[in-house]
Amino acid sequence: MKYSFVIPCYRSERTIRSVVQELIAEIEKERLTDYEIILVNDCSPDGVWKVIRELAQEYSFLNGINLARNFGQHAALLAGYAKTTGDIIISLDDDGQAPIDELYKLLDELNNDKDVVYAYFDEIKQTGFRRFGTYVATRMSQLLLGAPKDFKGSSFYVAKRFVINEMLRYNNAYPYLLGLVLRTTRKIGCVKTNHRSRLAGTSGYNLKSLFSLWLNGFTAFSVKPLELGALLGVIFAVIGFIIVIVTVVRKLCNPTVAVGWTSIISVILIVGGILLLMLGLIGEYVGRIYICLNKSPQYVVREDTFTADSDPVEERQ
Repeated sequence: MKYSFVIPCYRSERTIRSVVQELIAEIEKERLTDYEIILVNDCSPDGVWKVIRELAQEYSFLNGINLARNFGQHAALLAGYAKTTGDIIISLDDDGQAPIDELYKLLDELNNDKDVVYAYFDEIKQTGFRRFGTYVATRMSQLLLGAPKDFKGSSFYVAKRFVINEMLRYNNAYPYLLGLVLRTTRKIGCVKTNHRSRLAGTSGYNLKSLFSLWLNGFTAFSVKPLELGALLGVIFAVIGFIIVIVTVVRKLCNPTVAVGWTSIISVILIVGGILLLMLGLIGEYVGRIYICLNKSPQYVVREDTFTADSDPVEERQ
C-alpha cells in the first residue's frame, strides 16, 4: 500500500524543512517503504519555494508544486491531490502543529470501517481568533452541511483513494474540502490527538480569508441560507399583518390614539435590512455561479518538480 502526504505551504520558509524531516523519521520508524510527499507552494511571499526545490533534490520521493498566485489552502490541497498516486492520502499543515507522531492513530481508525479520519484537539494552541474560526467552521458544517453532531475536525486528516478521486471531480472555483467529503461519504472518524505550538511565525488566516472560506462552504454546498431568508420573510410578513390589525383595532376603539410613526419606521428599517441582507446573499450565489460558468480556474500551476524541464502553466477548471 502506498501513502501520499500533501502539505500546502504558505509563509513556512523557516518550518517546512523541520516538518518534512520529522515526517520522514516517523514514516521510517514504522518501516513504510512506499510513500511520497508533495509540497504545494500557495504563492507564498517568502522563500519557501526555494526550500521546496532543495528538498525535492535531496529526496527522490518528494516533489513540489508552485502555484501562480494565492488560491487558498483548499485549492492548494486539491492541486497536490491531483498529483498523488497513493492508496491513502494524508493532509497536514506546514507549521509543525500537526502531531505527526500520532499519525498511526488516524491510520488505525481508518481501518475501522472509515473512509476519512480527522484529528481533533481538546486544547487548541492557537490565538482566540483562530479558535473562534475553528468553532464557527465546525458549527457551520453541522448546521449547513449535515456533518455528524459529534464531528470534530482539523486540517490533519487521512482519506482513502476513492474519496480523493471524488473530490477531484469538483472542478469549480471556491472549493471547500469538508463539503466535498460530506457529499462523498458519511463514514467519517475523529481521533483525539495533542495539538502542538507553532514552530515559528503566525497563522496566514485573517478575518477576511476566514469569512471567504465560510462563504465557500455554505454557498457551494448548501441552500439553507436561502431557506432561512424565505422563513424570515414569512415571519416578518406575519408580524407585519399582526401590527396592521392591532393598529386598526386600536384606531377603531379609540379614534384619538395617534398612529405610532416610530414603530412604523422601526419595522420598515428592520424589514429593509433583512431584504438587503438577503439580496446580498442571493447576489453572492449568483456571482459565484457566474464565475463558475466562466470557468474561472480552481488553481494555476506555474511550475513543479515532477519533471526535469517542467515549466508549463497548468490550469484546473
